[in-house]
Amino acid sequence: MVAMRMLLLVLPLLSAGLLSGAEADLNGRWVIANEDATAKRVLWLEVRGAGTKEVTGSAVGMAPGGQVDAIVDARIEDGELRFHIDRYTGRGAERRFVNAQTSAKLVGDRLEGVTRADGRVIRWTGRRAPELDERDDGRWKKGEPVALMDGTRIDRWTTLDPSRLANDWRVIEGVLENAPGADVLTTKEKFWNLDLRVVFRVGEGSNGGIGLRGRYEIQILDDHGRPPSKSGMGALYSRVPPMKNAALPASEWQTFEIRLIGRELTVRLNGELIHDKIEVEGFTAMASDWREDKPGPITLQGDHGLVEFREITLTPLTR
Repeated sequence: MVAMRMLLLVLPLLSAGLLSGAEADLNGRWVIANEDATAKRVLWLEVRGAGTKEVTGSAVGMAPGGQVDAIVDARIEDGELRFHIDRYTGRGAERRFVNAQTSAKLVGDRLEGVTRADGRVIRWTGRRAPELDERDDGRWKKGEPVALMDGTRIDRWTTLDPSRLANDWRVIEGVLENAPGADVLTTKEKFWNLDLRVVFRVGEGSNGGIGLRGRYEIQILDDHGRPPSKSGMGALYSRVPPMKNAALPASEWQTFEIRLIGRELTVRLNGELIHDKIEVEGFTAMASDWREDKPGPITLQGDHGLVEFREITLTPLTR
């Protein structure tokens, strides 16, 4: 009888341990494909503390706008991870509050979820973010430079919606420029480790971005003279601010020199070192390619105002 009582006491503890173990499988970083075939952007999620009393994390793309959002009131109920994201979006008269509700559960080795926000429903599938163990260790060799922008044509490029290319981007007197509200421009070719030189200028009050592998955005912004920030010129957008704001005034030609190896990112702006082998933890809102362990395109954002490019040269890096 004593043995039976002890067994009855232990069984709930074993069950709780198994439950916590299963919940802990939710932890980690997830790269997420939107199941809507017309969707242009991909999503990202990090979960911490699942299997404990305090579940936290962050997400990209599960609420309108372009930032990394903290997940709120995260919990696990009936085997589902549930959380929401609360924030304001838009400007002026269009500013509004958004409450994005998400539920997700493990199905095999994948995370299947639904996000409801701002009148839309997103059904998605998440896969664990891959380990990228390559480092900028001085052993990488430069390949043959590729002129992605030669001042005459854009036949190496398309737009996320290919039907918009002709109206949204054009080359005028050797300069690539966007039309108002332009779709994201993307290279047809995909790349892995690289050096990238971009000569550009941004219009007054405008902003844009450069997407690396179609996943990580380096911000372009007219913010000369302001303090560095996660949304400022040269930032790994919404994730890591530059060490300094090296931006020139609007309408002046500026130069990015970018190196990406694995997840290690180094950036110089106008000759000034602004990121020194920082770790790229995950996607930014500009991400359009979820296959993080595969080569991806270079992308250009031009939907916020005038951005011009005079040179875009990519040099592949190999062992």
